[in-house]
Amino acid sequence: MTEQSFGPNALLTPANAITLARIAMTPVLLTSIVETGDSWSTLALWIFLAGSDGIDGWLARKQGTTRSGAFLDPLADKLLVLGALICLVIEGVFWWLPVAIIAVREISLTLYRSWLGRRGISLPARWSAKVKTVVQEVAVGFALLPLTGQDATWIATSVLWLAVVLTTLSGIQYLVDARRHVVEV
Repeated sequence: MTEQSFGPNALLTPANAITLARIAMTPVLLTSIVETGDSWSTLALWIFLAGSDGIDGWLARKQGTTRSGAFLDPLADKLLVLGALICLVIEGVFWWLPVAIIAVREISLTLYRSWLGRRGISLPARWSAKVKTVVQEVAVGFALLPLTGQDATWIATSVLWLAVVLTTLSGIQYLVDARRHVVEV
């Protein structure tokens, strides 16, 4: 049995199906965060959705990356992580400032990369951006963990501030990369 490979214009791929499922399940997670807060069921759903990001990435690399996947995967990440962070601010688990810093970076860099893309400049995902996403996910995971959620929020908050630092640094790296590309063009 040969493995199926997809070209860059393919839309209906297994990796994209997982990504679309992550997007579809995000409202369920966000509702669970608001309604039940730090609970084992919410944490299990978080781990499943955050962990499936690695699975769709692995499938995409194995079967062929697509333009639609390059757009949908970061969108799914941002909807999932920013949605969870905002819900945790609403629930009083996280302070608004670190979440606002992360949100401003994520949204502004997404808009900037889109603007560059329309000019034919592509900024592929950096390893540091993947690490910052994982650290953001870990911060949310600690906030949802019943053992740390109420009594030891300092753990989740410390990881969140680490995510802020990594998010800011990776954003600066993208701006430096973009400047090189713009100067070359």
